[in-house]
Amino acid sequence: MQRFSLALLSLAVTSSLALAQGRPTRFWNLTRYTISEFHLAPAGTTDFGPNQCKNDKDGTVDHDERLRITGVEPGNYDARLTDASGRTCLVRNIKVESGQIFSIEEKELTSCTTR
Repeated sequence: MQRFSLALLSLAVTSSLALAQGRPTRFWNLTRYTISEFHLAPAGTTDFGPNQCKNDKDGTVDHDERLRITGVEPGNYDARLTDASGRTCLVRNIKVESGQIFSIEEKELTSCTTR
């Protein structure tokens, strides 16, 4: 009985990992404004990658909209975003997992500057 339970648990973990790999990694915008630029850099660096908003058909991410993230390996990242109000803000140490959704809320925005 123990072997059967262990085999069943192993199968469940393996299948959930396979499902996560088939889904896109996405960012969920829970800030107040539409985001027009969204860049990720490995945590603690300033090596920001391309504007992920270009992955959206209108090039922006509205409040409560999700954005497909491409070309980013799982890990911890810092984000730099620019919103419709003209603010550019940072969010530090975001955990990005393959096939999962990560979000940013207004209260997490730091070091905001206005153009």
